[in-house]
Amino acid sequence: MAARESGRIKDAYQKRVLDDAARKRRHKKALEALEQDNFHDDPHADLVMSKKAPKFQESLDGRGPRKKKTRSAEYYKQRFRKSFGQLVEEDANNNPAPPNYSSAQAQPSKFPERHFCAVCGFPSNYTCIPCGARYCTVRCLGTHLDTRCLKWTA
Repeated sequence: MAARESGRIKDAYQKRVLDDAARKRRHKKALEALEQDNFHDDPHADLVMSKKAPKFQESLDGRGPRKKKTRSAEYYKQRFRKSFGQLVEEDANNNPAPPNYSSAQAQPSKFPERHFCAVCGFPSNYTCIPCGARYCTVRCLGTHLDTRCLKWTA
């Protein structure tokens, strides 16, 4: 009769475990990738619908053409909103003397560091053995292992 083994323990021997330096490099690369995503403007912001495109809503209603809606200020706030980089630059230009966003500093916290799940963002108590990413539930661990684990290797 063969002894039963845990699948998690068997899989742990097959995976590569990263040291602290490699985890920090991986974490830094992930943050840099996120920062690059933040600074891009929406490529579809200036996209204009073709006048030849069919207007399905009007034909389904059975009513005639609708009145043209007036656009509120809220529409233009959403349409032409500024990116975080633009807001910081504007703040630096409007308020060159401190305090401003660039000069703001805070003392280190007296409380312990809080850890959040890399998948869903909820508070987490567990870490992935190979890469050190945080997760909160078995479901998030499954998502992490399927899609994110060691995505950015050092």
